[in-house]
Amino acid sequence: MIDPRISVIEKRFSEIKRIISVVSGKGGVGKTVIASTLALSLAKNNYRTGLFDLDFYGPGCHIVLGVGKVFLEEEKGIIPPKFHGVSLMSIEFFAKDEPVAMRGTEVTDALIELMAITRWGPLDFLIIDLPPGLGEEVLDVIRLLRNTEFLVVTTPSKLSMMVAEKLLKLLKRVGANILGLVENMALTHNMGSTKPLAEKYQVEFLGSIRLDEKLEAAIGVPEKIFETIFFKDIQKIFEKLCKGINTDR
Repeated sequence: MIDPRISVIEKRFSEIKRIISVVSGKGGVGKTVIASTLALSLAKNNYRTGLFDLDFYGPGCHIVLGVGKVFLEEEKGIIPPKFHGVSLMSIEFFAKDEPVAMRGTEVTDALIELMAITRWGPLDFLIIDLPPGLGEEVLDVIRLLRNTEFLVVTTPSKLSMMVAEKLLKLLKRVGANILGLVENMALTHNMGSTKPLAEKYQVEFLGSIRLDEKLEAAIGVPEKIFETIFFKDIQKIFEKLCKGINTDR
């Protein structure tokens, strides 16, 4: 039996020009901060931008954006509240600081439900923050949002690169559209050390984001994030992502 929510999802996402899912092989590589800051960067440059936090076990986009109490507006679905120009939807709005314990089909059901009830409207970009690893959420997004592009995040550490390689293999195997590889927490003297990994799997190396000791203190205050080295490096990646997009309203 076909889930009727699938057809609803197609309509919900039909007015979005580009969907970029930010993924990583393992946690702790800065995936959520990159996804959130990329969304802020796009909105700052006048793109209609949404941010979808699908990291059910560790949602953090709302923390990066400095979101406090949220009152969700319902009108034939839920309209994502907007912060700093970014429309944000997160499982956190429903969990309210409580741990989310799900397994197997429960994860897929929750993901489909959240996709089906969210009314994005017209967007230039939707950035999706997916949980680290090769779990249900990544596979479900591949299945449900066939036009999504995957931005893979890794650090130069051997462990991170090893798991990122497995993720690249999986995405290649299922025919996913890989937008490129981003190197985070790069040391100045060793920037670009993950580029050979991108070349091995024939994906674009989108650039390095330098390790910025001031970033942690800026989390939650976008105005301070805009002043960091981290944000300057994100801007360079943003310029590559925006090539060729039609922004006519």
